[in-house]
Amino acid sequence: MQGGRVRALAVLTGLLSLLVVMVSAYLRLSGAGLGCSEWPGCYGQILAGVPHAPWAGVRLAHRVVATLALLASILLTWQCWRPQPLQPAARYASLLLALMLFLSVVGIWSANPRMALVNFINLIGGLGLVTFSWRVAITAEPSRLTEQASGGQLSRVAIAMLTLTVLLGGLIGARYAAPACGTLPDCQGVWWPTRQGWLALHPFVMLTGPAAAGEAGGVALHLLHRYTAVLAMLLLLVVALRLRAVPRARNAVLAVLILLAGEILIGVLMVASGFSLSLAVAHNVGAALLLAAAASLLHSIRK
Repeated sequence: MQGGRVRALAVLTGLLSLLVVMVSAYLRLSGAGLGCSEWPGCYGQILAGVPHAPWAGVRLAHRVVATLALLASILLTWQCWRPQPLQPAARYASLLLALMLFLSVVGIWSANPRMALVNFINLIGGLGLVTFSWRVAITAEPSRLTEQASGGQLSRVAIAMLTLTVLLGGLIGARYAAPACGTLPDCQGVWWPTRQGWLALHPFVMLTGPAAAGEAGGVALHLLHRYTAVLAMLLLLVVALRLRAVPRARNAVLAVLILLAGEILIGVLMVASGFSLSLAVAHNVGAALLLAAAASLLHSIRK
């Protein structure tokens, strides 16, 4: 009975967190001027101090949904620990609540969009909320453990590569590096990051403006993001073959593969469309769903 209540509340918290990710992405990207008619010259408006005045209902919706998500996570954590600890769901619920409180504190510095590290934490933190909520949901009720298959270790490697892909995507957004690469499959005629470009991997910078077309750091992030996505896809295809005899794990890896293919398609369309705002928001939401699916895969191959 306790497990059923916790699972339902965790799913609700996850949906609220997904809404937070979507609305936050819209506010951040529209404020930056993504996909505007003068693209890319209009990009980075928020860095230039241009006032951002979206529809008032969006900001209100963000505050309301974020508050509801926090309240739901508090109740979820309480339900996981009372009347007796429900493990491992209680541990994930506690991490979820801690992450929400941490993001609330980080929000103090969020008013300054020039702090790449704060931007990065907010981006990845939002995805983490969805992932932890789903982890609570899938561990809330006792279930038969999956038979360990030969693809278990490779699955973890594939998920690690997938996580790296998402982190690199987060850095692109945090550093306002979208304009650096507007071509496919190369990046402004470049196929591999330059030595200077590798410096963009650290977020401890104070931004002075958006990345220009062909800027070494932005090009490096785009290329690495694409290459790791392709590598993750190839690894997951191998994992799917190895887990084909384990129905639960096979279904989980297929879900990850489908979501990853969808994310790659959205990414291609986003570049081809000149960085459409709606596609960019969808790309953020897709990343959250992808990490949640990866959590299901990890759960299905546990011993």
